[in-house]
Formats: sequence, C-alpha cells, structure tokens
Amino acid sequence: SVCASTMSMLNAGVPLKAMVGGIAMGLISGEVNGKQEYVALTDILGAEDALGDMDFKVAGTSEFITALQLDTKLDGIPANVLAQALKQAKDAREKILGVMKEAISSPDQMSQYAPRIISVKVPVDMIGAIIGPKGKMINEIQEKSGAQISIEDDGTVFIGATDGSAADKAKELVNAIANPHVPTVGEKYEGKVVKTAAFGAFINLYPGKDGLLHISQLKKMAGGKRVEKVEDVLNVGDSVQVEINEIDPKGKLSLVPVLDENTSA
Repeated sequence: SVCASTMSMLNAGVPLKAMVGGIAMGLISGEVNGKQEYVALTDILGAEDALGDMDFKVAGTSEFITALQLDTKLDGIPANVLAQALKQAKDAREKILGVMKEAISSPDQMSQYAPRIISVKVPVDMIGAIIGPKGKMINEIQEKSGAQISIEDDGTVFIGATDGSAADKAKELVNAIANPHVPTVGEKYEGKVVKTAAFGAFINLYPGKDGLLHISQLKKMAGGKRVEKVEDVLNVGDSVQVEINEIDPKGKLSLVPVLDENTSA
C-alpha cells in the first residue's frame, strides 16, 4: 500500500520530495542444537505472517526510514536480529524503489480535476481593493470562481479550489484587481449585465471594469429589429459576449455584442 500510494500520488501530480517504498519483514525462530536461532524473512506472505514470529513493516526512501510497525509473538527479539532485518529491508526497499522509478520517476502534471491550493502575491496596498467595501469584491470573486480565498497581511493571497479551472479563474480575478489589465480595442469578454438604463446596458468585464453596450447595438441581438427597451433583450445578471469597440480619453469603454453565426443570421 505504501508503494501504491507513492505511485498514485506521483501520477496525480503531487510534488513529493522523494519516493517512498515499503516492505514486510518476517521472522522464524527455533532451537537448533540447544541454541536459539533466528532467520529474518523478506517480503512475507500471509502464511509466513500467520506461522512466523514477527511482522515487521518498514517504509522509507532510498536515504532513510519514514515509518516502522512491529508485531511479534515472542517476548523479545535480540537487537542484532532486528538490525539484520532492517538491513535486509533496506536492500529490498532499494530494489523496489528502482522498479517503481522505471514506471514513474517524477510527478506527472497535476490533473485539472485535482483539488489544490495556490498562492498569489499582491501589493499590500491592494489588499483593500481585493476585499472591497464590506467584502463585496472578495465575495464576488469567490462566487464567480467557486474557489475560497484568504489574504495574509503581507499580501499573500491563498486560493483553495476543488479543481484547476476554479483556481485559475480566481487567480485571474485577483490579478485583474491587484495587477490591473489595460483594456484595448478588439478584446473580447464574456461579461455580465450589472445595470440597465434607458440608453443601454452596463456590462462588467472583470472586477472593477465595466463597459457600456448602447441600446443601438442591441438590435444586432434582436435579429436587426429596433429595440425600444433594453430589458426586452438584456436584464441584470445576464451573461453576454462583447467586444471593446472604442475607448474614450477618460477610459470609458463602448462595447458591441459578439454574435455567433446562427444569431447573426
């Protein structure tokens, strides 16, 4: 089970410091010519465990032992006998580790579906912006990504997620605030409608950045028909694909909808 656990963790991408292998040692003892003799057995099976005098499990790396478990039916075992068992266990463990390394010698890339904790370093003066008033921004990031976020006083942001996509999304949203991206014309986003007005809909592209989708652009989403009321096409909470069409001198964004072929047809 130790060997299988090590290989499965490496296969899952867990960055182990060293491979760990294990071996079960046994012992047979008896009187020979009036003298008590002991023979250590390597890699015992069920019968040798049941009929023998010792079950001695040894786990470790190529350099040191990580765990020991000893069960014995004897009142005591001489130190030199245990030393011999440990030597045999080391020799066997090195052979086992060699076979394991032939199968997998280093961690594979972590599965996208594996839970993980990652960290992001942000400027200390940006901590407040990430948290937002009454925790609004951090709660929004957690809601959008599905990840859990905690922030240390030194600016280290820890992100815990059940899979890689949630962790990546949370990291992207944190960086959007702490290391803000400068939007450019032609960039496309999947935004969310955060407010509607008589002249159009305000679309949140990423935390802290909204753009205006003017009502005149909505006819493209309505089959080319004139739109009299924004809410006939978009409502608060709706997701919409948009492209930055224009940025005015004050940094305000004008958006246009991005339509697939079926919608535009």
